[in-house]
Amino acid sequence: MTGVLARYHALIAAGELRADPDQEAAAHRLDALQQELEAVPPRGSTLWRMLRKLPEPPRGVYMWGGVGRGKSMLMDLFHDCVQVRLKRRVHFHEFMIDVHARLAEARKSETGDPIPPVVEALKDEAQLLCFDEMVVNNMADAAIMSRLFAGLIAARVTIVTTSNRPPDDLYKDGLNRQLFLPFIDLIKDRLDVLGLNGPTDYRRDRLGDATLWHVPNGPEATAALSAAFFRLTDYPPSDRAHVPTEELPVGGGRTLHVPKSLKGLAAFSFKRLCAEARGASDYLAIARRYHAVIIVGIPVLGPENRNEAARFVTLIDALYEYKVKLLASADAVPTALYPTGDGAFEFERTVSRLMEMQSDEYLALGHGEK
Repeated sequence: MTGVLARYHALIAAGELRADPDQEAAAHRLDALQQELEAVPPRGSTLWRMLRKLPEPPRGVYMWGGVGRGKSMLMDLFHDCVQVRLKRRVHFHEFMIDVHARLAEARKSETGDPIPPVVEALKDEAQLLCFDEMVVNNMADAAIMSRLFAGLIAARVTIVTTSNRPPDDLYKDGLNRQLFLPFIDLIKDRLDVLGLNGPTDYRRDRLGDATLWHVPNGPEATAALSAAFFRLTDYPPSDRAHVPTEELPVGGGRTLHVPKSLKGLAAFSFKRLCAEARGASDYLAIARRYHAVIIVGIPVLGPENRNEAARFVTLIDALYEYKVKLLASADAVPTALYPTGDGAFEFERTVSRLMEMQSDEYLALGHGEK
């Protein structure tokens, strides 16, 4: 059994990380939480039944900080190390989509408040819930989160989450924000809040001065994007034949096959995303799930492939809305991607967004930030 702190120190010794006081403090806290969780008797065990009064459940952790400061890396280390039977690591948007689906089913029974049965089901599935990139940008989530998470914590579920924002800035300026304030109080009362704002932006550092938009399509561009994928995910290129794939739920019971999916980064062909019949729900699912997307094989667009162009516009709108980082190969630079013909004028907004998505200001934004 390996502890979080030992794994973290090993990464520094190997030169994969640089010493960082904020990360060190978070690794210490997560190491302590690992020990606390592993000391808790398994649910339903004889020891659990013998205890007259159950001990207080371990306090959770809320890690926040700028993009690329190691929050997700530390949470992944923790999730990999901790030896508890019922644990779940999930992107926050994906979790809330699942919660709303469960609430809709619970309402069909017409037995009253749908939140308690959803909490009951979730606590039976996980003693530990790890959320990546908690961000709240719609009233549907904001209205239920306080009661949902209060119920989970009361049911002895330990929460570990990352966010680009401190608790007080969640759902800032959101509609009816007063309904959300109890959730902020809950976080500060029941979770240890840790800031990670060290000097190294690992995500930007690994991009370095890398070109984000490669022209033209071809072996050289494909090789450059492949190298970027392995650099950003720490996946060994020698094992490229075994890169994980994913079946991404996109709504209506449908899924989208993701050919390469690892650590919040996905790689697609233009043909898969825009030549097939897809809609906004598909692209929003991608934008919510991934902090970075690689697209290869973007052709020059025009009236002759207007359907593909229209889907590409919708895709870029979704990625831009959720501040997803985009790396791509194409047969033209953005300003020449839709050169003439019907639709060229309307495409200018997409060109503007593609240019902005390569700027340092855009790259510094957190996934999901508005």
